[in-house]
Amino acid sequence: MAIQKTIKIKNKKARFEYEILDKFIAGIVLQGTEIKAIREGKASITEAFCEFSNNELFVINMTIQEYSHAAHFNHTPKSERKLLLNRNELKKLEKQVKNSGLTIIPLLMFTTEKGLAKVEIALCKGKKLFDKRETLKDRDNQRDLSRIKKDFNK
Repeated sequence: MAIQKTIKIKNKKARFEYEILDKFIAGIVLQGTEIKAIREGKASITEAFCEFSNNELFVINMTIQEYSHAAHFNHTPKSERKLLLNRNELKKLEKQVKNSGLTIIPLLMFTTEKGLAKVEIALCKGKKLFDKRETLKDRDNQRDLSRIKKDFNK
């Protein structure tokens, strides 16, 4: 598989499962072959979540497949990875998570022009079943409305 210039790995399930309250961009601490695997697009954040440990934020359950051209210096696919945010953002997030019972979910993993891997994380509140049904209804209504507009413009 060829290495791409910009990578965008999305968590499509997150917007359906959670109500997004606030977004942050965080750097991520990676080991040697992890960035190469990300550049090949071999990463998944669909089941990932973030957790605090010793006043530091870690992303858990994020899968980065092993790099195909590495020998015995390869990384483990599902290890905890530290997220890099400034102190004020970390305090704000930790306060919200402890007091309000909110969760932190990664929405998007991307690479910058400099080649650095970044993660867009969001402070989220879990949706109830009726909220998910409402989301599906809104999506269907929006699709029908766009079809009607398209037919009307012809």
